[in-house]
Amino acid sequence: MSNVAFANDARVMSKGQVTIPKNVRLALGINTGDRVTFIVEDGNVRVVNSAIYALMKFQETMTGEAEKAGFFSEEDVADWITNSRRKEIL
Repeated sequence: MSNVAFANDARVMSKGQVTIPKNVRLALGINTGDRVTFIVEDGNVRVVNSAIYALMKFQETMTGEAEKAGFFSEEDVADWITNSRRKEIL
């Protein structure tokens, strides 16, 4: 995704449809068939790539959950995976 700031406009058609300009699609990493999410806050609208937005929301939801489960480092996770695999073999 690009960090370049710019403004662009588009015309709203009779059914409320808008074509997202090419430079905006490129900046957001949006391709044909992708979904976008409209976030409305304080009278402003942000358009974001839905896949990226879903991942961000999931990360927010999961914040702190690893620590609650006893994972404090990548080594803790690797050890858990190794031990889980050993149990499956037995």
